[in-house]
Amino acid sequence: MTEVEIYTDGACKGNPGPGGWGALLRSGGHEKEIFGGEPHTTNNRMELTAVIRALQTLTRACPVAIHTDSQYVKNGIETWIHGWRRNGWKTADRKPVKNADLWRELAALAAQHAVTWHWVRGHADNPGNIRADALANRGVDGARAEARRGVV
Repeated sequence: MTEVEIYTDGACKGNPGPGGWGALLRSGGHEKEIFGGEPHTTNNRMELTAVIRALQTLTRACPVAIHTDSQYVKNGIETWIHGWRRNGWKTADRKPVKNADLWRELAALAAQHAVTWHWVRGHADNPGNIRADALANRGVDGARAEARRGVV
């Protein structure tokens, strides 16, 4: 089965503020770009949303390599989530986990695939990350435009 390579990024203009997410998916010589945004959100929510939306586009279980410039996403899904689950979605100091709704969704989607997680330095000449960043910023632009039109 062909591996799907995914590059994701989130962006926020103000934190919180208008935000966007973007993902580049590659497999077997094909590419797909997806992006979106929200008028009032945080950067971490957009980082998580980018990975979630990318995984939602997959139509069957497959090996997936996810490349993110977010240590929050990579460390959260590989390490911290185990403690959060064990502690009833509370942090080590017994506070509710921020973005627990998205962490649960991400964990469920990732469990459907053979996912490997890769951290890439943001804005460091990685072509996949640069494209994902541009897509996330398009999402911010769309969220701002919707807010100006009063769609929110």
